[in-house]
Amino acid sequence: MHFQPLNPLRAAYVSVTVVAALQAAPAFAVEPFAVKDIRVEGLQRTDPGTVFAALPFRVGDNYTDEKGAAALRALFATGLFKDVRIEVEGDVVVVIVDERAVIANVSFVGTKEFDKDALIKSLKDAGIGEGLPFDKALVDRAEQEIKNQYLSKSLYGAEVVTTITPLERNRVNVTFTVTEGDAAHITEIRIVGNKVFSQSELLGLFDLTTGGWLTWYTKSDRYSRQKLNADLETLRSYYLNRGYLEFAVTSTQVTISPDKQSIAVIITVSEGQPYTVTEVKLEGEYFGRESDFKSLIRVKPGEPYRASAVADTTRAFGDLFGTWGYAFAHVEARPEIDRATGQVVVVLAADPQRRVYVRRVNVAGNTRTRDEVVRREFRQFESSWYDGQKIKLSRDRVDRLGYFKDVSVDTNEVPGAPDQVDVVINVTEKPTGNLAVGASFSSADKLALSASIKQDNIFGSGNYLGVEVNTSKSNRALVLSTVDPYFTIDGISRALDLYYRTAKPLNSQGEQYELVTPGATVRFGVPFSEYDTVFFGIGAERTEIHGDRLPNNYFNYKHQFGATSNSIPFTIGWARDTRDSALVPNAGRLQRVNLETSALGDVKYARANLQFQQYLPLTRQFTVAFNSELGLGKGLAGQPYPIFKNFFGGGLGSVRGFEQSSLGPVDVTGAFIGGTKRLNLNTELYLPVPGSGNDRTLRIFTYLDAGNVWGEHQKVDFSSLRASAGLGLSWVSPVGPLKISYGAPIRKQPGDRIERLQFQIGTAF
Repeated sequence: MHFQPLNPLRAAYVSVTVVAALQAAPAFAVEPFAVKDIRVEGLQRTDPGTVFAALPFRVGDNYTDEKGAAALRALFATGLFKDVRIEVEGDVVVVIVDERAVIANVSFVGTKEFDKDALIKSLKDAGIGEGLPFDKALVDRAEQEIKNQYLSKSLYGAEVVTTITPLERNRVNVTFTVTEGDAAHITEIRIVGNKVFSQSELLGLFDLTTGGWLTWYTKSDRYSRQKLNADLETLRSYYLNRGYLEFAVTSTQVTISPDKQSIAVIITVSEGQPYTVTEVKLEGEYFGRESDFKSLIRVKPGEPYRASAVADTTRAFGDLFGTWGYAFAHVEARPEIDRATGQVVVVLAADPQRRVYVRRVNVAGNTRTRDEVVRREFRQFESSWYDGQKIKLSRDRVDRLGYFKDVSVDTNEVPGAPDQVDVVINVTEKPTGNLAVGASFSSADKLALSASIKQDNIFGSGNYLGVEVNTSKSNRALVLSTVDPYFTIDGISRALDLYYRTAKPLNSQGEQYELVTPGATVRFGVPFSEYDTVFFGIGAERTEIHGDRLPNNYFNYKHQFGATSNSIPFTIGWARDTRDSALVPNAGRLQRVNLETSALGDVKYARANLQFQQYLPLTRQFTVAFNSELGLGKGLAGQPYPIFKNFFGGGLGSVRGFEQSSLGPVDVTGAFIGGTKRLNLNTELYLPVPGSGNDRTLRIFTYLDAGNVWGEHQKVDFSSLRASAGLGLSWVSPVGPLKISYGAPIRKQPGDRIERLQFQIGTAF
């Protein structure tokens, strides 16, 4: 067997084309013969072994028309050739191929709306990429798909031109030249047929809007069919939750201007009449436990029909069936309406179907995170009865890890085993690294910067590793932290901290001194419920007082106890977090208690810190948030409370509008020395930025702060509280939550240091 370049001149041959081979026409039939040799012609890049492997005959085999047709089909199926012929010269079979060109490079010109690397990857998945055979039909389809992607971004004037550039060795470059043009903007949205609710009220539900001063950021004035469908569903839910059971969107008209720059959307609705629920009936199989199901009913007789309450009820019924192992229970809500009286009877029909147990629990989509990191959060075990409540809890626990942007659970039937299911948890990885930076301005510190690099899922292990740096003139710190959330198989976590802190408390007399504190701590967290964790730990730290020109209080402490103090602090704490989101909470509560004491070493003290946060949704777009924090410290064994353990107040995280750490007792030299008691009270009201629609990542807030710090021998006097009010902007930026605030004191004392403009990145309060 051998191959050679294609020779167009032949003395005599019998050509068998694809059609002839498939039709096996008698006029072109070849008498069977023993193959003496096989020759391949026309190859430029393809390995000859690829051709020989596709042939259904070898040297020495009998050649027939059927084998020839099979060979043609097999060679075309490789996708490597534009044309294939088989010729017979005596007892020699000649395979003549015309190779497809190979794509040498795919490039884009003029693309701004989409990332070029993402486009190249998606095209390669579709069969268009470097090293793949060139197929004009695939390239044409790709060009059309790129245009469709621009249409989804409201770039209706976008044009895509494909250029194919031939290269040597039968290769080509494929270039997509894109002229994006300007995006079309929605200039009008109208709802026709509404009588009960005003148009402004209904349009306020939509994510799509007409142009505004902020739509350059939200892009809510760019038309998208998917967004419109979501808005129509929101509109439908709004009516159905207010008793309008027969509400319908009868038509939707979307028109675009001739210049493809303006879009108008007209929605026609039929409201129907409102219905009141008169009765709720149960039908079907409830295993004699109707009372358990009736306690889950959210639909109340005498109230307007609410679709959300009906959906919540059917979902709760399904969840209850699921806790008993009925994974495929079907609950149907069937409204029986009486148009004459405007009344409706809600019938809940249940079909539990069959009870099943879980054969396997599988994890899918985790390209970086290890399986065990996901599996250890599962509360549904293999080879046990299906429990819908445990599966939901498992999904929520995986979601709360924060490693994935999407988490879902699929329940798949096992073929041939009607009483078994496989549970698959699907995850979509997201970047878990976080860069947080912050800054503040003051007359003392000028520009103070802080930064941290954190990785919540280092190497996919589920462990945390972080480095924090603060370059403030008054408070500098270098902290290295690591957390193993599953130090034991029972879910006990372990945290290690190494730190080196330098503090220069604010003063007004220019003293040159600082507090240097190196140390290390180890903490363990024991989960007592799905939301509660108890922490305990031990540490070792040294505090050194540097400088000769010390404030009076520091001078006295150094003279009495020395410039260096060693301590072995023990900590114990409790935390409960039920917030619906750590970045943009809308509802829920955060409670924390932390106690620290040092009975060993040079200093003996106890300190406590208590924090409480509550988020309350007032409306769909308005949220009020409360934060309170109380700190207490006391010396033990007849020793005074160590001055370098004092609490500080004022500024970010405390009472905004006042300079950082400037509240509380002041030394006779004018230095701010903090105190043993601290109280912070913060209230924030979040409201949408005009023109941002329902985007919760960008919001305006107003705030009211109050608080102060008191010394060891001072009583907590509420009349001495400092207070401030202001407004700001909250934005979930790519590097973390950013808050910019501008405020003014509304309760202050002479000598207080004021700082009106402040901002921070990386924290909620």
